[in-house]
Amino acid sequence: MKLLFTLCFAFVSVIGFSQSYEKGMEKAFALWQEGKATEASNMFERISAVETENWIPLYYVAYVNIIDAFSEKDKTRLQLKLDKAKTSLEKAKQLSPDNVEILIMEAMHNTAWIAFDGATYGMKYGAVNTAIYQKATAMAPENPRVALSSAEWNMGMAQYFGKDTAPYCKDIEKALELFTTFKNETPFYPSWGEGRAKEVLASCK
Repeated sequence: MKLLFTLCFAFVSVIGFSQSYEKGMEKAFALWQEGKATEASNMFERISAVETENWIPLYYVAYVNIIDAFSEKDKTRLQLKLDKAKTSLEKAKQLSPDNVEILIMEAMHNTAWIAFDGATYGMKYGAVNTAIYQKATAMAPENPRVALSSAEWNMGMAQYFGKDTAPYCKDIEKALELFTTFKNETPFYPSWGEGRAKEVLASCK
């Protein structure tokens, strides 16, 4: 009887903890959707402090700050956001090595710096990003975010060097196809990108 009670208590505790995680993540996403990036980042960070073996909350700490950084004009604030993102990605990588979603986010972190000051950071991160996308593509060619991000990077590089970007439109089409077939059952696994792929493909045409 004592064993049965202990097992039941443990089961209820796991269910309660799972629901708490889900509610916390949903609240963080809601804050982000409301345009409260700092609050959302802080919420994901608090969740990561409890979910010490889960890379996903750390991933979203980075993602929120990186996306927010693309519209940041003040270098001091930009530095704070991207430093927080980098720290979170390093922690996430320790929990989930060779994770292509984290690799793509590292490249986006670098791209945020390039977007802020291409003359200063283009040389620093250009070759690094190219290597990241090559590695990610070799590891997970069927991942739509890998296909999309790699294609966008190649288009940006072509544009920078005055070359035709049209050849990469087929890669965007492939990414869109992959969004319809790619599945991952992990709760809150990254799913962004399909809308962006449609925008880029529309600009191709």
